[in-house]
Amino acid sequence: MLNMLFMNMLAILPSSKQLNFWYLRLWFLSMGCFSSIFMLYSPMLSHTQVSQNMWIDGLSTPLITLTWWISILMLIASQTSVLTANNKVNYFSFLISLLNMILLIVFTSSNLIWFYFSFEASLIPTLILILGWGYQPERLQAGIYMMLYTVTASLPLLILILFWSSSWGSNSLILMANTSFNYTPWLKEILIVVTLAAFLVKLPMFTVHLWLPKAHVEAPVAGSMILAGILLKLGGYGLLRMFQLVQINTSFINSFLFSLGLWGGVITSFICFRQTDLKSLIAYSSVGHMSIMLAGVFSTSSFGFQAGLSMMVAHGLCSSALFSLANYSYEKVHSRSLYICKGMLMIIPSISMWWFIFCVINMAAPPSINLLSEILLFPVVFFKSPWVLTTMMLMTFLGAVYNLFLYTTTQHGGSPPFLYSYNSIKPSQNLLLIAHAIPVNILILKPELVCNWLI
Repeated sequence: MLNMLFMNMLAILPSSKQLNFWYLRLWFLSMGCFSSIFMLYSPMLSHTQVSQNMWIDGLSTPLITLTWWISILMLIASQTSVLTANNKVNYFSFLISLLNMILLIVFTSSNLIWFYFSFEASLIPTLILILGWGYQPERLQAGIYMMLYTVTASLPLLILILFWSSSWGSNSLILMANTSFNYTPWLKEILIVVTLAAFLVKLPMFTVHLWLPKAHVEAPVAGSMILAGILLKLGGYGLLRMFQLVQINTSFINSFLFSLGLWGGVITSFICFRQTDLKSLIAYSSVGHMSIMLAGVFSTSSFGFQAGLSMMVAHGLCSSALFSLANYSYEKVHSRSLYICKGMLMIIPSISMWWFIFCVINMAAPPSINLLSEILLFPVVFFKSPWVLTTMMLMTFLGAVYNLFLYTTTQHGGSPPFLYSYNSIKPSQNLLLIAHAIPVNILILKPELVCNWLI
């Protein structure tokens, strides 16, 4: 763990040699990623308390590895738009490394105050990425949406954390999780709403998701990859951590959010059919997948928690790859419209092959780990309430439909009417997509790496 923090500190050191230091930061991030993979495969290292305010367990270890992995892929994906164009290269790589450091603090912190402030601090580099390297003038509005939604929902959580700290006399999450307090029923419901609101907005849950499509549409490819790959997982991670503090097994809020998660996934699947913007469609599909994860978490069963964690890891890899593919199509056509960006199967068959691979992974086809998470979720949903099993089946079917719609719309048909000069897919782009495809398919052979955490 200390090796990873040291590598990240080296990566955020400033330098005046922009191009050389881009690759140097990429090297340090790669070394940290290999250390995190070693930690993921070491059972003794994945359940340790590093210090008084830091710990790692089976929940945080897969997400730490995912954070390192996506950070490397963000730099590789941005070579054309940032490195080749010499678009503030040093600042961009510094922000990626800084964001990686903040996310590591979130996933390893056992101090609630540190957890909250690093959770909120992750918004700042993301906002700078959207404002500094976004494509459209509306990126300022998208940044304001993102900040208002997330900060407004999380401010009551800060007050609650300070109240808990004064009540327990400590900020330690480990101590609070092993101490029980009896609240009156109405106070318990209020505590549950305040505790979970910040994480439900970050997830995001349906009805508080409007900031996500706006942020994705205006963000550069690296911003979309970190939003879909890591920042949405902060919401799920926070939910699973807070379940240790607030018991909601018998709460009315639990049943309400369980149903809202499932029906919200169905509604967002229908919304996907009406999208004409490529990135907006992928963003709404992310809301649908996180709704499935939400249903698993609010089932309050060990299978549900394991399915939710595996869904977060699988979605982080798959959606990141889809956004990078959307960026490659945008570079060829300079449009994200589904009416214009089509016919890639005749022009660049290699990109069409990658589109097919990740669309079928996104619909939970074997052998991806998405399939494992949905297999775990079906009995969880059935035992929670047999009446909503039909909703789960409908959401799974609609997920396959809008992924097929995405593939056929973008790859079939005539050639794009406004096609810019292009080359075949570059080796670095192939490497990026292979680095997304291998983990999401290989993890099915050893699922205990991401399903070894029980509450």
